[in-house]
Amino acid sequence: MDRLTATIRPVPPFNFELTASYHTYFQSRYGTDTMEDGVYRRLLDLGSKLVLASVRSIGTIDSPELSLELQGQELSPEDVEQVKARVSWLLGVDQDLAPFYELGRADKAMSGLIDEFYGLHLPHTATVFEALILAVLGQQISTSVARIIRTLLIETFGPSAEFDGVTYYAFPRPASIWASSPAELHTMKLTQRKSEYVHGLAGSALDNGVGLEGLDSLTDQQIVEKLVALRGVGLWTAQWVLIRAVGRPDALPLGDLALRRVVSRLFTDGEDVTDVQVEDIAQRWSPYRTFATVYLFSALRTGAG
Repeated sequence: MDRLTATIRPVPPFNFELTASYHTYFQSRYGTDTMEDGVYRRLLDLGSKLVLASVRSIGTIDSPELSLELQGQELSPEDVEQVKARVSWLLGVDQDLAPFYELGRADKAMSGLIDEFYGLHLPHTATVFEALILAVLGQQISTSVARIIRTLLIETFGPSAEFDGVTYYAFPRPASIWASSPAELHTMKLTQRKSEYVHGLAGSALDNGVGLEGLDSLTDQQIVEKLVALRGVGLWTAQWVLIRAVGRPDALPLGDLALRRVVSRLFTDGEDVTDVQVEDIAQRWSPYRTFATVYLFSALRTGAG
């Protein structure tokens, strides 16, 4: 077993604790991402091998530096560079928050959230497929139930490896879920319809004609149109894919009840708001509505603001 180390230097400000904790919020103890005792861990599937990435902060928010440890079999310099790139993407280390902060500070409520969550970067999923599956599994159920279902799916279909006596799981490959069936998925606490959606999305991920992992060259609108053509994917899910998997800065997941709730609390003195009103309010943060969304959801989870 090899152990190699590397250093990652995020664009400041970068709050490692906030960013990694946001990433692991939807996971239970043995999901794909864990954050424990100041160390973020994820088992990365490099195709030919599984590598455990362990990340800790050795810098400050305004002068950030991350220490990356890799564990795996016969690790090469190429593996190190590949893992550095993946971890950098997962933790959003290359994002420049300055333009959003400049725009957001013109708004009293958002300015308060920027102070509260200063240095929070937007974490990403490893693939579009992962973002789609996580979004579908979380549709119209509580966060606690979604955690249970996601972890069960990951531990059933995901590749696994043991390091220092602990078993870690990578996110399932589309082929593993496609080789299953909606009936088997239904036994994992998914509804019949969600079972069909998840199975169908695995098939779409394997279809080169669909090209799920090649969305970078498309516009936001083209991506949304491609995604909503898939069974089980609506506008809400497509917007979350733009945010979590493609890294677009101006996405807005309209139709999200939780988003309406936090906008109501912070901007309309508790009066109910519609999606039209949310979209109108959010225009003040364009073209950085993605970051505004992440900070609003952070406020919802912590009661900030």
